[in-house]
Amino acid sequence: MRNIVNISVPSDMAKDIRREVKSGKFASTSEFMRHLIRLWNTRKLAEEFRKEREAFRKGNYKVLKSFKSLR
Repeated sequence: MRNIVNISVPSDMAKDIRREVKSGKFASTSEFMRHLIRLWNTRKLAEEFRKEREAFRKGNYKVLKSFKSLR
């Protein structure tokens, strides 16, 4: 199910978005926005992994003896 979200952007941003869509890089303005949201989510996930990796390097981890230990 899709939801409609309306946003307001300055004129220069709107021109940039239209230019990218017109160039053929994106099928529509919606696809452009979905692409930006995917990038944002990817960066959030990468930051979470970076923090977990740093915690692991510092020895902040738990040795599991079985899958039941995950609970």
